[in-house]
Amino acid sequence: MDIIPAIDLLGGRCVRLYQGDYNQAEVFDTDPVGMARRWLSQGATRLHLVDLDGAKIGEPVNQAAIAAIVQDLAIPVQVGGGVRSRQRVVELLDLGVDRVILGTVAIEQPQLVEDLCAEFPGRILIGIDARDGKVATRGWQSTSTVQATDLARTAEKAGAAGIIYTDIHRDGTLQGPNLEALRQLASEVNLPIIASGGVGSIADLLNLFVLSTSGVTGVIIGKALYSGDITLTDAIRSVGQGRWQDVPPDLGFSTFA
Repeated sequence: MDIIPAIDLLGGRCVRLYQGDYNQAEVFDTDPVGMARRWLSQGATRLHLVDLDGAKIGEPVNQAAIAAIVQDLAIPVQVGGGVRSRQRVVELLDLGVDRVILGTVAIEQPQLVEDLCAEFPGRILIGIDARDGKVATRGWQSTSTVQATDLARTAEKAGAAGIIYTDIHRDGTLQGPNLEALRQLASEVNLPIIASGGVGSIADLLNLFVLSTSGVTGVIIGKALYSGDITLTDAIRSVGQGRWQDVPPDLGFSTFA
């Protein structure tokens, strides 16, 4: 299971939101490149970047920070937030971004998404951000009538490389991921699913690891890393290599060794 640190960019700073609320943004660092280097030094093999300003207004805002990180680090970087045109996808891929995440356009312009998946096979991820099972758009400011599972099936038909699923109510809370929603999503599609939102402990990671055989192939961790509730080293050691025997014995999961 891939352990993917998140860097959410708002006004050029590294922040974390609480349940997607821009009014509850906690600033953790003013140096995105330095933060990216920190995660790399702790063993990150991929980074997840989100332009929160871009997600809200639909235009790139934190391009300079994204470019600096991509050019500085040799590991793959996936980027989302306000990507709503072919031009923006091409800009990011030309910059050296490994995979581009499409969210709002998956609801508003499904044909564009299908065309982009065909043009850039293996490079397009669909971000499904759900609030009470329905897909939220435009930086989580609006909620559609589309069910997350329906969008997942559409993404699979379009040829997406995978899905990033976020439960908005869990995001930034450290209360654990929505395992039931992830389990249901995995049963609906045959696509790799990256879980996001709510991870607050190693135990949460182990619960997600149980779903790896169902298609949950990765997890994005944000708030828990920045708050120190989880260290990236411990996260990778526990499930990053898919080895139950690496789990600290005091967590009580020895039966899975």
